[in-house]
Amino acid sequence: MIIYIHGFASSGKGAKAKLFRKYFKGQGVAFIAPSLSNVPALALDTLKQLIESYIKLGENVSLMGSSLGGFYSIYLSQMYNLKAVLINPSIFPYDTLSRVPSPMTNFYDGASFEWGEEHYEALKGYEVAEINAKNFMLLLQTGDESLDYRHAAKKFVNATLDIEEGGNHSYEGIERQFESIKEFLVP
Repeated sequence: MIIYIHGFASSGKGAKAKLFRKYFKGQGVAFIAPSLSNVPALALDTLKQLIESYIKLGENVSLMGSSLGGFYSIYLSQMYNLKAVLINPSIFPYDTLSRVPSPMTNFYDGASFEWGEEHYEALKGYEVAEINAKNFMLLLQTGDESLDYRHAAKKFVNATLDIEEGGNHSYEGIERQFESIKEFLVP
């Protein structure tokens, strides 16, 4: 089972999630992309329940996370010893997300939600100092307008790294990476 973890103010119905859902369905690979709460503790609680349910059923679980979903994937990968693909991951979301206005608008459905100090401060509790590099594949684009790709490249220097010139925070042309993602995540 591959669990896709969307980024901040996004949803499991976002553009990347839809592309991955279609691709993995065509490959016969189990895939889900849940829409998660904007409250970090609630989002992680949902993800932990999903992971533990699939593990209990004897399924191999792996993660894919984009931006804030990448940050969550780091935490969960270390907690459960899972493979994870990180797509332009946020390494310091408590810094970058401390600057977003509140109320914030969900990019998918336009819903408004509050985002304040208690939320970005809570993210600090999920930071992972030491990582198991062999469990991670990073897909970074240097043109990411929201995050500095060098932070992720530095933290994951011993992981599988793919750094592309140009692009953007959404990761332009993610379809080019589908096969390598599948090879990394699917046993």
